[in-house]
Amino acid sequence: MTLVKHELKQARTAFWIWTASIGFFLVVCIFMFPEMKGQMEGMTDIFASMGSFTEAFGMDRLSFGTLIGFYAVECGNILGLGGAFFASLCAVSILSKEEKDKTAEFLLTHPICRGRVITEKLIAVLFQITAMNIVIYALSIGSIFAIGETIPWKEISLMHLAYYLLQLELAGICFGISAFLRKGSIGIGLGIAVMMYFLNLIANIADVAEFLKYITPFGYCEGADIVTNGSLDGTLVIIGVVFGVTGVVVAYLKYLKKDIH
Repeated sequence: MTLVKHELKQARTAFWIWTASIGFFLVVCIFMFPEMKGQMEGMTDIFASMGSFTEAFGMDRLSFGTLIGFYAVECGNILGLGGAFFASLCAVSILSKEEKDKTAEFLLTHPICRGRVITEKLIAVLFQITAMNIVIYALSIGSIFAIGETIPWKEISLMHLAYYLLQLELAGICFGISAFLRKGSIGIGLGIAVMMYFLNLIANIADVAEFLKYITPFGYCEGADIVTNGSLDGTLVIIGVVFGVTGVVVAYLKYLKKDIH
């Protein structure tokens, strides 16, 4: 596991910056809720009548006067976008950076096969994503407890699970793309995350584009759906798992045969 430790050591600064940033904004949102609670109760009907904008974020089915409604929209967007960016950036350059940084020759001359290189790099990505989600979940629960609100354990846990699965899916897709790159590309990782986010908004607004929910992982992270149904959409989750696993399989198939410069 030497390579895993090396990858984690190299990425520790970025890991803590992203974790601290996402955690900070989540905590700030939660601590704002008691001050906004009374005001937001009167805003629910207004938000519900804003047409496409309301439908895009599921605000027509949530009450901003409740903690879980406020959390699903405000904190959900922070965790969704922030987590998606982090997961994509972690994975999209982890295989290609050896060529970009001119360290491939040094690494591959050691008694370590390419399959092990891929596996240990994948473990490093999964460890970072999992650790970040554990820290952020703990911060969220602790913040809700601190403001004296009742913790909606089921809904909060399901939302965090959904965003964790989203991050794993995007990481798997970007991991597969990384095997094809030679210089790495932060832009590709960010672009994929942003594209998936907007595909979900389009699917929410236009009925004819609802099929896009089967493409974007944000489709099973809708706070309104989770709160209303009390569960994740199993079909969308399975499709997401297939996309993520396919990305990882493609990474193995490509990198094992890749002509590395």
